[in-house]
Amino acid sequence: MAKVFTHLDEGLRKFIDAQSMFFVATAGAQGRVNLSPKGYRDTFAVIDDHTFAYLDLFGSGAETIAHLRDNGRITIMFCSFSRNSKILRLFGTGRLVRPDSAEFETYRPHFGLQHPGLRGAIVVSVDRIADSCGYSIPYLELVDERPALDALHARRTEEQFATRIAGDNATSIDGFPALEPDHPLPSSIPR
Repeated sequence: MAKVFTHLDEGLRKFIDAQSMFFVATAGAQGRVNLSPKGYRDTFAVIDDHTFAYLDLFGSGAETIAHLRDNGRITIMFCSFSRNSKILRLFGTGRLVRPDSAEFETYRPHFGLQHPGLRGAIVVSVDRIADSCGYSIPYLELVDERPALDALHARRTEEQFATRIAGDNATSIDGFPALEPDHPLPSSIPR
C-alpha cells in the first residue's frame, strides 16, 4: 500500500542514499514527456526536509532544463533493486541553478566528486512524497558505476561544449528554450 510522507525524514534519506540511480520526469505545457535515468551517487543530495538538488551534466539534450523553464514541474523516482522492494517518488517544482552563480556555491558542499561537463544544479522544492511497493521490479546487482560520461566530458574541448550549448542543448526537442548562449563552459566554472 502506498504511503504519503510529510517530509524527507531520516528513513527516506537512507533509502535515497542507498540507491545507485534515479529517474527524472518532466513535461512542458505542450509536447512530449521526458524521462531520463541518472547515475553517479554523489550527484544527488537532500538539502533539507522539503528540498533536494542534483548535479545536471551535459547529455544528449536539455529536455529537463527546457521543461523546468516552461513550468517547473518535475518528478524524481527511486527504485530499489535489492531484496527490499520499494519505489519512492518526489514531486515538486524545480529550477536550474547555474554553476557560475553565487547561489550554486551554497549547494556545492552537498556533492561529492567533481564531474566534468557540469551544466548546473537542478534544485527542487518538494510538494509531495510518496512510496509504492515495487513488487514487480527485478532484483539487480550493481557491478560498478559506469565512468563513460565523465571520460567523454573530460576529453571535450571548450569549443565542443560551446557547440552543444548553441546546438542540441539550446532547445528541447519540442522547441522550448533550454541553455542560454551565455551559459558557462564547464572549464570556466570555479572549483
